[in-house]
Amino acid sequence: MRVIDEEGQQVGVMNSFDAIKLAKEKSLDLVEISPTAQPPVCRIMNYGKYLYQLSKKAHEAKKHQKVIQVKEVKFRPMTDDHDYEFKKNNIIRFLGEGDKVKAGVMFRGREMAHRDIGRQLITRLMQDVGNHGQVEGHPKMEGSNMFVIFGPKK
Repeated sequence: MRVIDEEGQQVGVMNSFDAIKLAKEKSLDLVEISPTAQPPVCRIMNYGKYLYQLSKKAHEAKKHQKVIQVKEVKFRPMTDDHDYEFKKNNIIRFLGEGDKVKAGVMFRGREMAHRDIGRQLITRLMQDVGNHGQVEGHPKMEGSNMFVIFGPKK
């Protein structure tokens, strides 16, 4: 096996017994880096310190990734223009922050007979928000709610 010391210098090709003996003399561990290489590559290092550095790198990478949340905005079929504009602006703000938005129209009681009003509201919303985000699918009916999902533009 090919052996690399703790400073990154190549020691040379030796058998495993000699490599382990060399690592023990330096009170370090012999770690196999590349088992598929010809000959396999091993490195003399402090294995505990190596695992600690790997976990720190993974933690740092996790800290910088953005978690996409799904925000929900609810409308009613008879939502007034001012309320509609306010909620539309919230949707645009959420999309600007990189979150997905689930916009839904809730129907209660006799309002279920007027689903076309809810569909018109969602169509109007899709046209108004179309510049700021992309629509992920067509409006769907789920129980007494009709909803559509917006995603941020890439």
